[in-house]
Amino acid sequence: MKANVNIRNKRARYDYELLDTYQAGIVLSGTEIKSIRESKASISESFCEFNDRGELFVVNMQVDPYSHGTHYNHLPKAARKLLLQKQELRKLHKAVATSGLTIIPLKLYINDRGLAKMQIALAKGKKRYDKRESIKTRETKRQLDRVKKAFNN
Repeated sequence: MKANVNIRNKRARYDYELLDTYQAGIVLSGTEIKSIRESKASISESFCEFNDRGELFVVNMQVDPYSHGTHYNHLPKAARKLLLQKQELRKLHKAVATSGLTIIPLKLYINDRGLAKMQIALAKGKKRYDKRESIKTRETKRQLDRVKKAFNN
């Protein structure tokens, strides 16, 4: 078992402008948590949505079947419930319904108590020109750092 499980959504900051972040618990079965502790999960293509009862679920999250699981193993792409406080759920539901924002997972990790947590963000999709602008600023920052380093040496 790995001591430090930290599964990230690397494309989230590139594809979306992050407005607000939250820490959410996640409801998992026995073989799911064992597979996540082995870092056999992916959240790169997943997103979050509300059901008709106002509960938040993460959809399209890939959790590979546990290697030592029997016929009781879990489904790899099942929707998994996220646990947040009621006022946070209401705030997110209102933002998604009114302004067309989306909720995306940023990071899946195991906290110090051994519980699976997910960092989610309320996000707004970037346009193509916004993505080019972020690439340009990153490149200019790299060039500036190179010049500073050469100047100091």
